[in-house]
Amino acid sequence: MARPRKYNINIPGLSCFADTRTKKVYWRYKHPVTGKFHGLGTEEAEAKAIAIEANSRLAERQLSQLLKARDNISRASGKSITVMSWVERYKKIQEERYNAGEIRLTTLKQKDAPLKALLSHAGLKPVDEVTVRDVVDIIEEYRERGHNRMAQIVRKVIVDVYREAQQAGEVPPGYSPAEATKKPKVAVSRSRLTLEEWQIILGYSGDHTYYLRRAMLLAIITGQRLNDICNMRFSDIRDGYLYIEQSKTGARIAIPLSLRCDAIGYSLGEIVSMCRDKILSPYLLHHHHARSSAKRGDKVKPSALTAAFSKARNRVPRNWGKDGAPPSFHEQRSLAERLYREQGIDTQTLLGHSSKTMTDQYNDTRSKEWKKLAI
Repeated sequence: MARPRKYNINIPGLSCFADTRTKKVYWRYKHPVTGKFHGLGTEEAEAKAIAIEANSRLAERQLSQLLKARDNISRASGKSITVMSWVERYKKIQEERYNAGEIRLTTLKQKDAPLKALLSHAGLKPVDEVTVRDVVDIIEEYRERGHNRMAQIVRKVIVDVYREAQQAGEVPPGYSPAEATKKPKVAVSRSRLTLEEWQIILGYSGDHTYYLRRAMLLAIITGQRLNDICNMRFSDIRDGYLYIEQSKTGARIAIPLSLRCDAIGYSLGEIVSMCRDKILSPYLLHHHHARSSAKRGDKVKPSALTAAFSKARNRVPRNWGKDGAPPSFHEQRSLAERLYREQGIDTQTLLGHSSKTMTDQYNDTRSKEWKKLAI
């Protein structure tokens, strides 16, 4: 049957035909290599999108094959492989590291965007011909958009790409164009949280969700991150300790239920008792009522907790703009560190940091509080 005349198709491999029995127009795609037709149904927009995607993937595959052939020739003549070929190998190395437990899934995924940026700027270049100027151009694109933190991550990933390339012998020892670039600086604009401000927000917590007050108390008494607080289970409590394996770093901490924060007047055991209610749930923080996205007893997700905290914070009659961006839920971790350090508690162990330098960053009030001289 002939293709309907009203359809002007300019996508390679895509065609359509009219069925006189059903009086419908059917779309199909002809594979350029095998010559086989693949039915795509009656939806024109969907068929065109599939055909475009298929052609794009075939083009990428052909380009990859051409580059591999070129790399084989280059190796035979003593020349270097392309950045695109090396990035493919680098990804496999990172996946092997993830499978071996050397890096976490978040670290693996974090590399995707920087690698795409590197490929878009220098994918066809030999890996040993990428210059400092090439890397600077990539970093500057992010900085111009105000994404300084992402610029830091891009630089860090490219440094690692060339560290692996050196170990694999693809570039000379010490060759690393990213290491010669300046590390982008990120000015932290988020305001620290004082104890007084925290107490005011806590006073508004009951106006929003029943679990926010418990979450804020847990944040101060344990000093843990948002995700780890949401993941806390009653089964993690045994032998008088709350056992936590941090989702970000994998650090394993056992906090005694007897731990007491003098500034707020509660112990961990008392707050855990608050979390035990008539709802049957394995989680300390859980939903009391069924919702569209959660059942009764399900754990409270980080996004829901963040939103509840923001609503309570925004009710505080304060102009946060004077001191920077409003403090987020995470700022309670810094407040917990400062309160416990003043109390004489080992905050490095409590927060799960591998170095005291990181803990000291949490102790920095960013000029929010006065430092009193002890005499």
